[in-house]
Amino acid sequence: MTTAIINIGTSHDGGPDGAPIPGDALVCDGDAIAWIGDSAEVSTGDHRSVVDAAGATVVPGWIDSHVHTTFGDYTPRQQTIGFLDSYLHGGTTRAISASEVHTPGRPKDVVGVKALAIAAQRCFQDYRPSGVTVHAGSVILEPGLTREDFRELREAGVWMAKGGFGAFEAPEDYAPIVHAATAEGILVMCHTGGGSIPGSLSKIGADALLAMRPTVAGHVNGGPTSLARAELERLTAELPDMALQLVQAGNLRSAIDICELALEADDFHRILVATDTPTGTGVIPLGMIRQMAELVSLGPLSARQAISASTGNVGEVYGLDAGRLEVGRPADVLVIDAPIGGQADDAFGALELGDLPAVVVAITQGEIRFTKSRNTPTAVRAVQLVS
Repeated sequence: MTTAIINIGTSHDGGPDGAPIPGDALVCDGDAIAWIGDSAEVSTGDHRSVVDAAGATVVPGWIDSHVHTTFGDYTPRQQTIGFLDSYLHGGTTRAISASEVHTPGRPKDVVGVKALAIAAQRCFQDYRPSGVTVHAGSVILEPGLTREDFRELREAGVWMAKGGFGAFEAPEDYAPIVHAATAEGILVMCHTGGGSIPGSLSKIGADALLAMRPTVAGHVNGGPTSLARAELERLTAELPDMALQLVQAGNLRSAIDICELALEADDFHRILVATDTPTGTGVIPLGMIRQMAELVSLGPLSARQAISASTGNVGEVYGLDAGRLEVGRPADVLVIDAPIGGQADDAFGALELGDLPAVVVAITQGEIRFTKSRNTPTAVRAVQLVS
């Protein structure tokens, strides 16, 4: 069964250049994008569902690369049920676990952290809460983990790890564990900046990250406390292969500085937009859009760059097919628009003004999940389901 979107206005393919898709219509067949072309070639009777975008904007679904999932659509940190469903209504179609560190009574021994990661990976392997894909099972790095442990985890389907919450005496002690993990193909995200919860290290700074060389500097703008600009300059200059993750639950001034440094170095591809929620900062259903709007209206990113940093850049760093609107890619698609009452003509213009675009339609795995977000403003255009 197929789902079509016709009469698309502006669009964004998710790539680093923010190019429009080659046409004003697309068709999803099953869980993949099957065709992109002209609306005149789409017969509404040939498809189970047809969305008339009425000139609104079509983009890939947001991929939030810093979500603290536990089990199910529940966060014990904020005692909230259904937070992923609410995030979907803010445009987040995929969530990447930043480790299941908030699981109550989480184990800290080697056997326990391995079991927790494998269990989380298995639980979300086929479970899609409200249609959101969750990439779960990020092993929390603890003393005693070996390369053999990481080999076992990789063979079991666990491909991510998180540094920053383990019982290490000093940040530099993470380095050999991180190297062992990456040698076995594990993608490592490391906490950056000041400590976020009691019991964690007080700070993980540039020296420690230079020794570790993780794939992603998690919340490099602070989670919530940022590093000094001099350390950020070192990270951008001395670790050119490390992704720089900017989160809503961090320091906005620092995020703007990091964007400027990355753009000056022609390293935009390293920038990832994320939320680092749910945490003590809370549950933020519109966290991705808010971070984009702030980095565009107050910072140096263009609206198209902000969307790339929330979609294709994330997919590229994490090795996912998602984040791009291309034939054969996952059918995770958003129809967004300028909010009614604003001054912008389209969603890109709204971001430039600092307004939050309306998320009108969310499609995941080729299925229409809603045709009106309960969390964003009403759209200017009359997007409608015509069949």
